[in-house]
Amino acid sequence: MAAACHPPTRFHHVHGTNIRIDPSHTQATRVESFANGLCFSQEPLEPGQIFLVEIEEKELGWCGHLRVGLTAHDPRSLDVVPEYSLPDLVNLGDTWVFAITRHHNRVTPDGSEARVQGFLSDPYLLIEQVRILRDKLVGRSRPSQYSHMLDDLYKTNVLPPTARRSRIGVLYAIRSDGMADMHIIINGEDMGPSARSLPASRPLYAVIDVFASTKSVRVIQVEYGFPSLQTLCRLVIQKHIVHRLAIDGLDLPPLLKNFCKYE
Repeated sequence: MAAACHPPTRFHHVHGTNIRIDPSHTQATRVESFANGLCFSQEPLEPGQIFLVEIEEKELGWCGHLRVGLTAHDPRSLDVVPEYSLPDLVNLGDTWVFAITRHHNRVTPDGSEARVQGFLSDPYLLIEQVRILRDKLVGRSRPSQYSHMLDDLYKTNVLPPTARRSRIGVLYAIRSDGMADMHIIINGEDMGPSARSLPASRPLYAVIDVFASTKSVRVIQVEYGFPSLQTLCRLVIQKHIVHRLAIDGLDLPPLLKNFCKYE
């Protein structure tokens, strides 16, 4: 399987009225209310290219969470950016958006919940011909005094989908018939095809709706194909420790320790 090479992902300059994009176009923050938080990818996604964000800030008092998906509408063609992705943007047609829930589970074709695998058991996420290093896809809480009590959680699904530092992405994979399936990725786990038979011949932009309790998100760049030497070192170290606090006792440079603890 050949390693893919995709350009960096950024937010589009067209966005909802309550969104502020930072100068690097990698952070989107809703500055007021709970709506008008629509964001788009700067460019159409390539097949197998994931648009991945990390939840940076939450806001209490609102009901609902982040919404993600794809649209065939060029953001520049919109007369007005809709207030909501659901239902407003979807009602324009050629748009597929799903709300992320606190207990979002992957569902298999027979309707049963799929077993979640630890990210250390398989370092790659494989979808059709898409191969992405899982390490960058997984959001993790910061180590603390009680990290060892969460060791099993750390080695499996780590964070609830809507928690701060959780990582959520969207991509599409080409099928043998030339159509595309949309996949939502939550902390390194593929939720399965969320929408089928998308028109792969049309440009497809990522949709990120910074909605309600989700206040700010940041774009995360991922690794495709073979991992970096740094990432390989981290994976090897993680396989031989009991919990993250044990990293502090290793004879390693401080920068490498912080890297292994995701600080």
